Amino acid sequence: MPRILRLPMLTAATAAVLACGTTSAQTVDTRIGKIDLFEGVPASAQTVQKLFDESDFQRASQAYVWALPLVGFAQWQADARNVFGAKDTDMVIYQSVQDKLGILTANATTPYIIGLPDLSKTGPLVIDYPAGNSAGGVGDFWQRPLTDMGETGPDAGKGGKYLVVGPGQEAPRANGYRVVHSPTVNIFVAFRALDADPAKANSLIQKFRMYSYADRASSSPTRFLRPDGRKWSQVPPRGLAYWERLADIIQREPVMERDRVMMGMLQPLGLEKGKPFAPDERQRKILEDGAKIGELFAQANAFDGRAPGAQYRSGAQWRYVIAFDPSQESKYYTQVDGRADYFYQAVTTSKGMVTRTPGVGQAYLAEYRDKDDQVLDGSKNYVLHVPANPPAKLFWSLTVYDTDQRVLIDNGKGVADKSSRQDLLKNADGSVDIYVGADAPSGKEKNWIPSVPGKAWFAMFRLYGPLQPYFDAAFELPDFEQAR
Repeated sequence: MPRILRLPMLTAATAAVLACGTTSAQTVDTRIGKIDLFEGVPASAQTVQKLFDESDFQRASQAYVWALPLVGFAQWQADARNVFGAKDTDMVIYQSVQDKLGILTANATTPYIIGLPDLSKTGPLVIDYPAGNSAGGVGDFWQRPLTDMGETGPDAGKGGKYLVVGPGQEAPRANGYRVVHSPTVNIFVAFRALDADPAKANSLIQKFRMYSYADRASSSPTRFLRPDGRKWSQVPPRGLAYWERLADIIQREPVMERDRVMMGMLQPLGLEKGKPFAPDERQRKILEDGAKIGELFAQANAFDGRAPGAQYRSGAQWRYVIAFDPSQESKYYTQVDGRADYFYQAVTTSKGMVTRTPGVGQAYLAEYRDKDDQVLDGSKNYVLHVPANPPAKLFWSLTVYDTDQRVLIDNGKGVADKSSRQDLLKNADGSVDIYVGADAPSGKEKNWIPSVPGKAWFAMFRLYGPLQPYFDAAFELPDFEQAR
């Protein structure tokens, strides 16, 4: 076969050079400034380095968005171990507003019971889940649900034994277990006790057990820990600490086939599986800048998102909190923007959180701006009119969050939500007016959530056991208005 000589494609700058018969330097105007060329290629080592730096910065910015779900769980696991001393089969109970100040958009109504086991240490893991009124689940460390437990799970609230098997582990041949395979070594095990009676909720919690299958014959009762006022945070850290957390969990997890391209993009930044993370000065600066811009991308995505169909009702500010499939996959692509929208402001998903079955699971709406399309300002006073009989089989709640940290608002009063389980003042027609602001509404303090002057906030409206009017978008929840 004759050899075919392939000539490089001419750039516009090169074509101009050839046309005028000269080899003088040229420049190209770009988004990152003027790039000097010589005979159509970068003109100097400094220009080449500028291009490499920009390429690495863009990769870091996008990698921040890509890594949000993984870093969120890894940060939670690290603080549970380092602050609370939690082991692989321990569970932590987060009950008060103070307990939950480290959790991205936790509800303030029901207790959370959370464990973050490492299956490489436990081997196949047994979860002996109790019967009763609860919502639970197991997720992998990319925050993809593996199974629901409780009312929306295969046990349908009757309880049962789940057996979680990690990558490379063989499922034991044993009867009486629902086998769950995890693609990640580390997992998230969680449930919420939904019973309004604290004694019944606590009884259900104490019946939960989690232990290694190998220790099934001699397992001890599960140890339950509490924050007890200790400061902790599950919120993805900022700056270089974000990449340090990512670098650590990358070493402890298998690389998914879908993530191999991103792993290749991280390699020039010093994040590579099998190698220590020791960025040089140039890499550190790029990573810190990338985390800063990446978070701004995430903020715009979460609070002013462009996802089609995210608005709950035409003409209203309320948006669906979960606007992606919990699997994080669509037919042709991984839903990077959709999952980043959610995991920047929240943590964990389950099938019960996106159910379309009336009376089962939960539903979530969020509002970031008031009726006049202005950011919700902690220095001002607002009112939300909740119509009578919201479509919830169990109860509804309105919870307020600090926009900067995306956690329960820390107003010093331990009040971050109002719900139908509380003794609220009602209007004659059964509707409720909830006040959020810096000043207590005279005579209506029961319905007041204090804001923090100088800090923006947003709100989530939850329906537990959502009913058909919610699914039909017929629930006409008004927007927040400034109280006058």
